[in-house]
Amino acid sequence: MEWLVWVGTALTVVGLGLLAYCIFAAIAAKRPGLPEAETRAKLQRIVFVNMGALMVSACGLMLVVVGVFLT
Repeated sequence: MEWLVWVGTALTVVGLGLLAYCIFAAIAAKRPGLPEAETRAKLQRIVFVNMGALMVSACGLMLVVVGVFLT
């Protein structure tokens, strides 16, 4: 079951990468001084990606824990 650890690690890294993307995208969305409606729409899309990234990262960490317990 060592492969579970590696798959979980890969998912966690992908999730963390997406979280970093969300941080930089949110900073970029607030920077140019767009109207509030456009800024709000961009941030809502970023929040959707952020929740997906958290889910992917959490699933990866769960796979790592299960893989460690089964090894």
